[in-house]
Amino acid sequence: MGFVWFIVVGFVAGLLAGLIMKGSGYGMLGDIVVGVLGALLGGGLVQALGIPFGEGLLGAVLVATFGAVLLVMILRLVKRVWRTGLTL
Repeated sequence: MGFVWFIVVGFVAGLLAGLIMKGSGYGMLGDIVVGVLGALLGGGLVQALGIPFGEGLLGAVLVATFGAVLLVMILRLVKRVWRTGLTL
């Protein structure tokens, strides 16, 4: 059952990240992938920085959304660099 909740939280986080970032979104499957990867990214960052966050479903959604927003920002930056041919 934990895996199902992880997917649901990932979908909600991906959906919220799409709304926050004012993008066209990535579709249902893309939102789930962005949300799940964002949950892993956000969870790792929050844990590494020692930032306390709420327990339970709300805390998980907040952390996953934070990570998903960061991931979308990184994806957009990479896309922009890829299109323009800029070097880092």
